[in-house]
Amino acid sequence: MMQIECPYCGKRDETEFSYGGEAHLVRPGPDVDDRTWTEYLFFRDNTKGVHAERWRHSRGCGQWFNALRDTATHRFLAVYRLTDERPPLPTDLQR
Repeated sequence: MMQIECPYCGKRDETEFSYGGEAHLVRPGPDVDDRTWTEYLFFRDNTKGVHAERWRHSRGCGQWFNALRDTATHRFLAVYRLTDERPPLPTDLQR
């Protein structure tokens, strides 16, 4: 079983967490056209490699946090609170 590091509680089993989608999305304002709104709602990156994601410790503290995860290996490279900036990747992982 995979272990995920909660920035609030520490390492826990993956069954305690819920995936929340792509991180760092900015909701458009109320006066946008239909195309912009549609792109916000339905289009997401489908990255093979490092991807910024939102996770929730749903069966623990209930807090949301962001994570950098390699989608090819499922390895978590970093976890950070929603209020923190995205951490830089180690130079050996940058593409």
